[in-house]
Amino acid sequence: MPGPQFLTPEPVSTRRNARRFTLEQANKTLPLVKRVVADIVRSHGDITALQGNLETAKPAEQPAIQQKLTKSLERLQDYVDELSEIGCELKDFRIGLIDFIGRHDGRDVCLCWKLGEEKIAFWHEMKTGFTGRQPIATIRER
Repeated sequence: MPGPQFLTPEPVSTRRNARRFTLEQANKTLPLVKRVVADIVRSHGDITALQGNLETAKPAEQPAIQQKLTKSLERLQDYVDELSEIGCELKDFRIGLIDFIGRHDGRDVCLCWKLGEEKIAFWHEMKTGFTGRQPIATIRER
């Protein structure tokens, strides 16, 4: 029985109709976002481990592992949906990278946060991504 094709979810792309946040609003959501993102990172690790187990398991063990994998994938999707309802976007399942859509000099930008950071400390242009992160002190919200 071949294992599922899924190991790492597809990268999430920015939605054009995403909610816009001020820096203050985005930071106020972080207590909830932190919990959800921690669950996502943990679930992704579990899924990766289950995928590896499925590939090396004996045929008799595979159905039980596949069932756990399916439930884990459903749980992960629920967490991702919860983030979408909040209005932020998941960018990396492994490190818990999140973008909130904000404003800088009259244009949309990403307020960037990752698991382990206390508050939003960086922003970047919509197309530059994580490598283009700039200190939040340089943002002009208008």
